[in-house]
Amino acid sequence: MAEKKEKNNASYEAKDIQVLEGLEAVRKRPGMYVGGTDIKALHHLVYEVVDNSIDEALAGVCDRIDIAIHPDSSVTVQDNGRGIPVGTHPTKKISALEVVMTTLHAGGKFGGGAYKVSGGLHGVGVSAVNALSEWCEVEVRLDGQVHFQRYERGYPKAPVKVIGKATAGEHGTRTTFKYDPQIFKEEMDFRFDTLVQRFREMAFVTRGVMIHFLDERTDRQMTFYFEGGITSFVRYLNRNRENLHPVVYVEKDMEGIGIEAAIQYTDAYTESVYSFANTINTIDGGTHLTGLRSAVTRVVNDYARKNGLLKDADPNFSGDDTREGLTAIVSVKHPDPQFESQTKVKLMNPEVQTYVQQIVGESFATFLDENPQAAKSIIAKCLTSARARDAARKARDLVIRKSALESLTLPGKLADCSERDSSKTELYIVEGDSAGGSAKQGRDRHFQAILPLRGKIMNTERARLDKILSSNEIKALISALGTGIGDNFDIEGLRYGRIIIMTDADVDGSHIRTLLLTFFFRYMPHLFEDGHLYIAQPPLYRVAHKNQVKYAYSDQEKDKLVKEIGNDKANIQRYKGLGEMNPMQLWETTMNPDNRTLLLVTVDDAAEADRTFDMLMGDAVDPRKRFIQTHAKYVRNLDI
Repeated sequence: MAEKKEKNNASYEAKDIQVLEGLEAVRKRPGMYVGGTDIKALHHLVYEVVDNSIDEALAGVCDRIDIAIHPDSSVTVQDNGRGIPVGTHPTKKISALEVVMTTLHAGGKFGGGAYKVSGGLHGVGVSAVNALSEWCEVEVRLDGQVHFQRYERGYPKAPVKVIGKATAGEHGTRTTFKYDPQIFKEEMDFRFDTLVQRFREMAFVTRGVMIHFLDERTDRQMTFYFEGGITSFVRYLNRNRENLHPVVYVEKDMEGIGIEAAIQYTDAYTESVYSFANTINTIDGGTHLTGLRSAVTRVVNDYARKNGLLKDADPNFSGDDTREGLTAIVSVKHPDPQFESQTKVKLMNPEVQTYVQQIVGESFATFLDENPQAAKSIIAKCLTSARARDAARKARDLVIRKSALESLTLPGKLADCSERDSSKTELYIVEGDSAGGSAKQGRDRHFQAILPLRGKIMNTERARLDKILSSNEIKALISALGTGIGDNFDIEGLRYGRIIIMTDADVDGSHIRTLLLTFFFRYMPHLFEDGHLYIAQPPLYRVAHKNQVKYAYSDQEKDKLVKEIGNDKANIQRYKGLGEMNPMQLWETTMNPDNRTLLLVTVDDAAEADRTFDMLMGDAVDPRKRFIQTHAKYVRNLDI
């Protein structure tokens, strides 16, 4: 007889239905409002406040925004916009400032009166920031007075009050907040470089606004002002590349939607196309990006057919053919944008695709007709790309050919693992046979696979896909991963949940790591986006005394260990290569999940990463030389 199930005595009545009032919901579920409680969400707090100031700039009533990070990691954002209204709200019967700061979906962005377009679509931005802050203070300069209110964890400490007089003609909002360690529990802090990249983008897509950013923790500061807007952005991205023609720029309003696009072809082998909606970088694209790409492909094919540059027997250029070497920005200002989520990574408005396709198509077609020399250069590049893509397709078929058992042909040098569930498996990419030998002996064969690569792989920034696929090392890498590459890339085929780059702690190891990251960034970007790519952190030193052995992962850690043991007693070994460790040492320090440290590789700003890879790995020498000279003093672990 089946055992009787134990009765669930938990109460489920009307009194048990919980209602989260006001900002409690934000503190309970921060992921719904700022994407989580990690370092990315922390920076999102700043973006939400700055977005409000950018909205003022888009409305034509603000031309300066100042952002400061203070020594205690509180952040101030100040603008010279109109200032948040402070009068009594007609239904709430409290100051409108308090309503905006403490009520979700409250603001001037919904009726269409205060803002024609707005990046802060959902109206939860600044109130969500307030809810997730230990404290927040707002000063509003309006009608000759300075109004003030302080909040702690979202709740006002007192009603809005006047604390002084504003100077003649002074107006705007100043918001200072300190993120709440009860919500953001991990040890983390704001990164200057991450914020700088975001503010640079904002300045590019909001012409005529000056953004000044000061980090009082380090005294670093940057000021951005671009009169050229997204045309300047394209020039900035292409400054290390050879351009085939001047930037093609178009700006037009259609049905109340402002559309801007800037296009330029270069000698690069990859595309650099970025999209913005109401100044927000829509990293997953959307309808505006689809419209731009469709327009470019259609116009190039039409021009090539009309002028006999494509023969009747030739197939049309594919989208990939027409996008090789293309740098483009598309920016739309929409009064009612529909995003995929609160973090606004993808634009969904269907009408935008039609409008962008029409406006970009007309402008680009006119440019090609009026500039036949530039048009021929673009078509010639597309023809070369099409031929190379055909050769790459044939090479790729060889790389990813199936055996009679319909399983991928794996490279002979791969030491695979026995586990088949990709969510549990790891692939270590190591340099050389010596490190490969130690890794193969030291690993857990159940879930860890090892792929040793011989020497340095090809610099994929300077080669087309057909040439890249002629490299045996890259062919082995593609086969081992199982995702395919280029048009055939499919993340579902990934055989390992973690791909871990494990190279020596010297100049050659750093170079090999950079070459691998360049390849993954250009040809398998989903590995970054889906969190599959890691960098192993092998120790730099072995510090031994009697029967005690400890490992140090930095010079500071080594000095601390030596001091604890006694300077004259410690036996210090500096590891220059993984091959110097025996298999057990390598397992204990670098491969054992219980002890190791892995760095997850992410891309905070794709446009900046694009430019950096181009500068470090591309053909132009001078920008790389300037970078090395500028950053020489920050180099660590340089071989002498």
